[in-house]
Amino acid sequence: MKITKAVIPAAGLGTRVLPATKAMPKEMLPIVDKPSIQYIVEEAVKSGITDILIITNRGKGIIEDHFDRTPILEDALLNGNKTELYKSIENIHKLANISYIRQIETKGLGHAVSRAKNFVGNEPFVVMYGDDVIIGDTPATKELIDAYEEYGKGVLGVKSVPENEIHKYGSLKVEHLRDNIYNCTDMVEKPQTKEEVMSLFAVLGRCILPPEIFDILENTTPGAGGEIQLTDAMRELATTVGMTAVEYSGTRYDMGNKLGILKASIDVGLEHDEVKDGLREYIKEIAKTL
Repeated sequence: MKITKAVIPAAGLGTRVLPATKAMPKEMLPIVDKPSIQYIVEEAVKSGITDILIITNRGKGIIEDHFDRTPILEDALLNGNKTELYKSIENIHKLANISYIRQIETKGLGHAVSRAKNFVGNEPFVVMYGDDVIIGDTPATKELIDAYEEYGKGVLGVKSVPENEIHKYGSLKVEHLRDNIYNCTDMVEKPQTKEEVMSLFAVLGRCILPPEIFDILENTTPGAGGEIQLTDAMRELATTVGMTAVEYSGTRYDMGNKLGILKASIDVGLEHDEVKDGLREYIKEIAKTL
């Protein structure tokens, strides 16, 4: 079955980047000249996704505004002969069919995904974590979709993380199949001891799930942090029918992390036609003082 739907959980509070996120959703924090969530939506579209559900929370209406039309601004740009700027905003509302639902209570990523049941129906779907912008020549979501079409099982987007950081993520038990593709048969959320660590591969930012995940989530008890963890539900899939893990080729930026935001802005800025030359010279000057 062709995958055309994506779910973007964007209901988190952004506490790691306060005070910037006191009144501004972290998903709207800019990378040069676009909010981070637009990079995620654009990745979905480039991967063949046509329908997107963004799961929000109180105070995140600005996300809906961003993907809506702004006739007054559009007219002002046209009247001022600012054609390129007009094109850059006029196309935003045409990217995909985007709908929204609120996660009334913040009970974890698993609970947020469960809110997408009616949107998804009986189809496999992509989950694109709202914290994670992934930039590369090939969209990470496309790499996962290709693996799903080949193996027919749920797919995990993974990266290797440093040993001293694996306790922050979910550790996977994997067997190498070929190239950047693995078979995953077990996982644990936020391992606290070395014995619990199955590998240094962690699910980072993307996954494809079958519709059966919703029945599993309904019966998933709160785990780490007292929240309903998506990892716990995916573990049931991994240990029963198995899942495929893809080490995607792009670079992942954690937009819920101050250093991640800075890295994204620098890397994207160095490729941005409008600012790359000035930024490169500035970095060279700064480097002399370090």
